[in-house]
Amino acid sequence: MLPQAARRLDTSPALWPAEVRVAVEWLNLDAASYRQLHQAHNGDGTMIRAEVLDTIAHRGKLHNPQTGSGGMLVGVVDEVGPGSPLGLSVGDRIATLVSLTLTPLHITDGLAGWDGRSEQAPAAGHAILFARSVAAVLPDDLPVPLALAVLDVCGAPALTDRVVRRYPAPAVAVLGAAGKSGSLSLAAARRAGAARCIGVVPHPGEAAALAATGLADEVVVADARDPVALATAIGRPVDVTVVCVDVPGCEHGAILATADGGTVVFFSMATSFTAAALGAEGLAADVTMLVGNGYLPGHAAYALQLLHEEAGVRALFQARLAR
Repeated sequence: MLPQAARRLDTSPALWPAEVRVAVEWLNLDAASYRQLHQAHNGDGTMIRAEVLDTIAHRGKLHNPQTGSGGMLVGVVDEVGPGSPLGLSVGDRIATLVSLTLTPLHITDGLAGWDGRSEQAPAAGHAILFARSVAAVLPDDLPVPLALAVLDVCGAPALTDRVVRRYPAPAVAVLGAAGKSGSLSLAAARRAGAARCIGVVPHPGEAAALAATGLADEVVVADARDPVALATAIGRPVDVTVVCVDVPGCEHGAILATADGGTVVFFSMATSFTAAALGAEGLAADVTMLVGNGYLPGHAAYALQLLHEEAGVRALFQARLAR
């Protein structure tokens, strides 16, 4: 059984030859997992922290049993096995670019520095990276929380870029466009040749913030869980729809908003792929549906490039971190 599917992982600090041990500094819960925890505990940070600690203690990894998702971490390389192919050195400050659902993790400080009210948690402990793990050395010119936020979703803009380039001057809609992965995906779509970029957000406040960045040609307010309302708000069906929401139930709306021959990219851990497949069948929708798996070659460098070069993206990230 591979680590992601395992019920529990061995968190022993002793290394096999191809492994790397990391001294943990920060955890970053993925958006869908944190939203589920926040809702389950009515925003009680103490209860959220307790559940996260309980999950890690019982599973040896951060693997939310409700959403099936986890997040990623930042830490300093503590030891490198002689057979590790990752190219890391002791002392490197890195972000792991693989999910915490498959990363052995042991926490020693009880997450005492975290109030449970944000996705990012200062932490102490250790994690183990395997030979096929992926990690990026953090840039010196970015604060750790900002770099962590960007690298948490760096697969989204890279995949958006790849898909948009398959179409001549396509129309692209991004659901959850004011969020981390959404704003990066909008920027990537524009750079990849999109002729029309539509940002979909659930609230007027987010619409105003997104409109101020100039990342989207059109900003619409719609509940992505309401298929008819979403399709009506978008208007003419688009060639590419990128789903970056952190709530379940948005599959059918994304499909209905996409033109025949188009592509839907589900970059959301809240997605039900059963609902997506059966929904497309039920709507007689001739669309390609892709699972955003979070990894493409060069995805970390590309996301960081967008953060540096797109003022609108950086503004949204900084505003999110300041909450």
